[in-house]
Amino acid sequence: MILLFIVPMLAMVSVSLQTGDPIGGYTLTWRFANYSEVLSKNWTFVVRSLRNGVIVTAIALVLAYPVAYWIAFYGGRFKTVFLFILLLPFFISFVIRTVSWSFILSDQGIVFGPLKDIGLLPDDFRVIGTTVAVVAGITYNLLPFTILPLYVSLERIDRRLVEAAKDLYSSKTESFRKVVFPLSLPGVFAAMLLTSIPAVGDYVNADVLGGPGTAMIGNVIQAEFLNARDYPEAAALAFILMAILLVGAIFYARLLGTEEVTT
Repeated sequence: MILLFIVPMLAMVSVSLQTGDPIGGYTLTWRFANYSEVLSKNWTFVVRSLRNGVIVTAIALVLAYPVAYWIAFYGGRFKTVFLFILLLPFFISFVIRTVSWSFILSDQGIVFGPLKDIGLLPDDFRVIGTTVAVVAGITYNLLPFTILPLYVSLERIDRRLVEAAKDLYSSKTESFRKVVFPLSLPGVFAAMLLTSIPAVGDYVNADVLGGPGTAMIGNVIQAEFLNARDYPEAAALAFILMAILLVGAIFYARLLGTEEVTT
C-alpha cells in the first residue's frame, strides 16, 4: 500500500500544487488556488460526470440484482457456470467492446438501421453521440462489477432465515423485503462503490460513443495530462474528483448502515 498507493498519491499532491508551464517546467510553490481555479473552470464536467455515474449505478443495480438473486438462490450446482457465462464476454478488451457498441448504436447499425427501413423510426433518429449511448456503454462495461458483489452478499445469507420467515407466514415478497434485502445491503453498497467510481471517472465510453456535449471529467483530465500537459491542473482535478467520490461513499455507507464495510 505504501509503495503502490501512498507514494504515488503524495507525488500527485506535489504536482497539483506546482506552477509553471510545459516548456519551462513546473515548480512546487504550494499554490492551493489551483484547486479552486480548475473547479470553477470545469464544474460543468464534474456535474455531468456525477449525473452519469448516478444514472449508470441505478440502472446497473436494477439489472444486476435480479440476476445475482436468481443465481444465488436458484442456480443450484450450476452457479459457477452461470457466473462464467456472465463474465465470458468481458474477457475481450474493454476498448474493443466499447467500439463494438459504437457499431451497434450507429445510425444505420444492426439495431436502428432495420427499424428505420421499415418506418418504425424516423431517418434523423440517432443515439450515437448522445448521453444515452455513453450511459449504455458504461453500464454494459461495468455490469460485472455490480453483479459479483451482489451475488457474494446474497450467497452468504443463511437460508434458514428465509425459511423461518416463511414459517412465520411471510409471503415471498415480505421475506425478501424484511430478510433478504436488508442482509444484502453490504453487497449493494459494494456494488454501488465498484460501479459508481469507475463510471464517474470513465473517459473511453464518452470518447468513443459520445459527442462534443457528452465529455466527462475523465476526458478533461486525460486531455490536460496528455495534450495540454498542464500537470498541476490535471492532478488537482483528479484529487477533487477523488474527494467528491470519497465523501459520497461515506455518505452511502452511513445511509445504508453498512458498518461492517466501513469499519
